[in-house]
Amino acid sequence: MRLSIFGAGYVGLAFAACLAEAGHDVLCADADTTRVEGLQQGRMPLHEPGLEALVAAGTRAGRLQFTADARVASLHGDVLFIVVNTPADAEGNVDLQHVMAVARSIGQHRDRDAVVVCKSTAPVGTAEQVEAVLHAELSQRGAPHRIAVAVNPEFLREGSAVRDCRQPDRVVIGAADAAAIDLLTRIYQPFVRDLRQLLVMDRRSAELTKYAANAMLATRISFMNEMARVAEHAGADIEMVRRGIGSDRRIGPDFLQAGAGYGGSCLAKDVRALRHAADRDGHVLRILSAVEAANHDQKSRLFDLMTHHFEGRIAHKTIALWGLAFKPDTDDMREAPSLVLLERLRAAGARVRVHDPAAMPNARAIMGERPGVQWCDTAEEALQGADVLALVTEWPAFRSPDFVRIASVLRTPAIFDGRNLYEAAEVEAAGIAYYGIGRGRSVLR
Repeated sequence: MRLSIFGAGYVGLAFAACLAEAGHDVLCADADTTRVEGLQQGRMPLHEPGLEALVAAGTRAGRLQFTADARVASLHGDVLFIVVNTPADAEGNVDLQHVMAVARSIGQHRDRDAVVVCKSTAPVGTAEQVEAVLHAELSQRGAPHRIAVAVNPEFLREGSAVRDCRQPDRVVIGAADAAAIDLLTRIYQPFVRDLRQLLVMDRRSAELTKYAANAMLATRISFMNEMARVAEHAGADIEMVRRGIGSDRRIGPDFLQAGAGYGGSCLAKDVRALRHAADRDGHVLRILSAVEAANHDQKSRLFDLMTHHFEGRIAHKTIALWGLAFKPDTDDMREAPSLVLLERLRAAGARVRVHDPAAMPNARAIMGERPGVQWCDTAEEALQGADVLALVTEWPAFRSPDFVRIASVLRTPAIFDGRNLYEAAEVEAAGIAYYGIGRGRSVLR
């Protein structure tokens, strides 16, 4: 099948590459000409495990191509997916300009019938707006073509986008048009083991499903971070609590890790957008307001632990910081807890030596060159001259460090474990004070 994908970001690029792997003729379009030129020359614009090889295979086979020409993409596919960015401001207002620009282009250039699929995360009712824009453009030029609009929200996770695309938990199709449902079912059949994983519903329900899913995940994270505070005061270990409640089949183990707060391109943005939409309609989502507040506070938790450790005298201390990306296996710095920690440490007069396996270029682009921040090529280099170590992102390279070596390098050995990655007893045995999230301070004896 001929398919057009508008958007070459994390979702669009992974989706396009997986569709090409499944045998489709895929044209991926993006308005960023530099990004498109790089992809045409084999350069990846982002870090995502397994994606570079998949893109290379698709281009070699001739099934995956890239363009910055929206007209060409509008004419190419039998099904056209809109997978562009939909940012939300601090109040939760979602910017749909990129979605509507794609819809206008399709309406202006399309020369035959088509199915347009809204895959971008967008407020309830967006598909109807896309439909109205398409019909207005078609009517203006007297085009008789029939274009059905469906909703197909994405549920890919950064760091595992290729795997999630190949093996989705479920595929949500929001449509009433039988032809659109049939085409999307055919497209997804190679990726689902059981057709019951294909959930067909109306478009508005499909749009809300995406927001509700991310709101639930954010709620679980913030709930566990709140429980971590309780655990510290109660003398309990939140990791034991996590295992205890995660073994309940009604709850399950996923998204129950206490940590430094959630970040990324989805959870924070979508919680804000859902809360804003509800506020506009006169419904106050008290739970999501609390989720946001808890996450805001949690991003300062490591700084608070350091301040406590140094008895308020954190100025002129040097902190080694491992991990900048909001999660491992990505270079995405959007809403990353590390940015909050870096700013608070700098404002308090501390110096920071940072290392991340993939995200440092993006972090430097956001922060610029600032006094007191040293960008280090390796984790070992970040330790040199540091008083203590803070782990912010649980990259595999940080999972099994040599604690004896760390103890010999740090001037006042202490580890602030923002992901509860390490066992306190092992850290302490090396002569290092240990601070986790919801685990209390492990006192050296």
